Amino acid sequence: MNLIDRDRSFVWHPFTQQKNMIAPIAVAKAKGSLLFDENNNSYIDAISSWWVNIHGHANEYIAQKIYEQALTLEHIIFAGFTHEPAVTLAERLLKILPGSFSKIFYSDDGSTSTEVAIKMAIQYWWNQSLVNSEQLTVSRNKILAFTNAYHGDTFGAMSVSDRSVFTLAFHDVLMEVIFIDTPDEANINPIKEEIAQHADSIAAFIYEPLVQGAGGMKMYNATLLDELLHFIKEKNIICIADEVMTGFGRTGKMFASEHLQTKPDIVCLSKGLTGGTMALGVTACTENIYNAFVNDDALKTFFHGHSFTANPLSCAAANASLDLFEKNNVFENIHHIEQKNIALAQQLRQLNGIKNVRVLGTILAFEIEQGDDVYLNSISQTIIQKALDKNVYLRPLGNTVYIMPPYCITDEELDKVYAVLLECI
Repeated sequence: MNLIDRDRSFVWHPFTQQKNMIAPIAVAKAKGSLLFDENNNSYIDAISSWWVNIHGHANEYIAQKIYEQALTLEHIIFAGFTHEPAVTLAERLLKILPGSFSKIFYSDDGSTSTEVAIKMAIQYWWNQSLVNSEQLTVSRNKILAFTNAYHGDTFGAMSVSDRSVFTLAFHDVLMEVIFIDTPDEANINPIKEEIAQHADSIAAFIYEPLVQGAGGMKMYNATLLDELLHFIKEKNIICIADEVMTGFGRTGKMFASEHLQTKPDIVCLSKGLTGGTMALGVTACTENIYNAFVNDDALKTFFHGHSFTANPLSCAAANASLDLFEKNNVFENIHHIEQKNIALAQQLRQLNGIKNVRVLGTILAFEIEQGDDVYLNSISQTIIQKALDKNVYLRPLGNTVYIMPPYCITDEELDKVYAVLLECI
């Protein structure tokens, strides 16, 4: 059997209805912004392979650092042991994260990084009520989240995500969450009133700063988010910034929280953390959060971990990615892509059949005016195929079409992506 037939026989693909599934493209290699199939046809990776690849595929510097680490230490249990790549990465992240963070907790991916954050926040309040190993009343055990949110596919992450097609089969078994809309001028005060009614029972507020990714690349106002975060912090509610997608330059700054005055207590990172080469999750917290777990009472221990926690190869890749931010003109590329996106957005707004054209950093998005604004809108499959026929890889979220290219994309490649977008429309 050829590779595609073997794939069909043995593999179950994510986010894909397996019946009548279009045959996947067999990618043999990749370089920079390009993917190459078995016949050496090239495709521009306009979405950075699910938003993870920021420096380009097969980056030689990152590959070399992974190789060097693999020859030294490929993995070790992280309970009772430590190693240089993990400690160095923690030191470097704490220096650049937006806020007063104190400790780094490692996990495996974006979903687990939010899972860790939710557990940290809930146990923070549980620990406050634990006196001499005796449990008193726990008053704060609910989570506040935005409608339209997406924080991952593990159970805690699903619970704080919008009740949508992603979570439909599990609604009866998800934890209780209070959902609010993203703030605008009309609803900011009613949102505050609703939060005030539940404040004494809310352990934490989790949010995707400025851009709700899988929910449709929905963007919202930084000033109003700042106002809301300030209000929530006044209610002594822990703030969790899910920067899994927005971290490492996507919004034009290293982290989306840099657009805001009010900083989170916990931040979640993954995707671009390793330059898109290895799976790794990070949950950073403030000293106040950490200290709630430092106690003579063993019951206050944070009982969470993963077999591949702080994997040395992944940490080496993340350190190499940070090196590239320091060595190369990465933010010059980011700002250049943003300016080109802004210029295209002005052109797109003149066209019929699309709406809600928006840009933030390297992200450009809009909706096709065909069918409902939902993930299952079948127009996505049409766009994917039309773009692939022109050697560009797009993956719309229903009728939401977006691009989020690697920062190394050339002007020629980006202009081709734009041309294909216009042709598809």
